[in-house]
Amino acid sequence: MKFGFRTPSLRKRIAARTSVKRQLVHRLGLKMPRGYGFLRNPKKAAYNKVYNRTSFDIFKVIGKLFK
Repeated sequence: MKFGFRTPSLRKRIAARTSVKRQLVHRLGLKMPRGYGFLRNPKKAAYNKVYNRTSFDIFKVIGKLFK
């Protein structure tokens, strides 16, 4: 499990937005409402919930400093 700030990766940011799987799910209308990830994959949803609470994005920290 990761604690502290997340290591930024431009390649992974772009890949997450442009993956074939994401495009298919989006175009077929198979998306689930926000917050229903635990129905699709409970183990992954639990991991993500803990991960997002124990780590933070360095770009958000920088953005808050310059606001």
